[in-house]
Amino acid sequence: MRMIFGALGLLVVLGFVSWLNRSAVEAVSTPVSVPMPDGTTQAMHPKQIEQQYKKALEEAMNASRSRMPDE
Repeated sequence: MRMIFGALGLLVVLGFVSWLNRSAVEAVSTPVSVPMPDGTTQAMHPKQIEQQYKKALEEAMNASRSRMPDE
């Protein structure tokens, strides 16, 4: 009997965690208001924001490599 209740409890917890995970993923996929340099706000998806940060980081890394003298 104890094993049955343990397995049932585990299934309930796993179901709850999977539901929380699905709802968290849906929340991230909604557009986010991002302030622009000119003072306006623009709705963007989190993936677009992530891509912009990656691009800016890569450009900064490439700029620092080009300034370093070769050894």
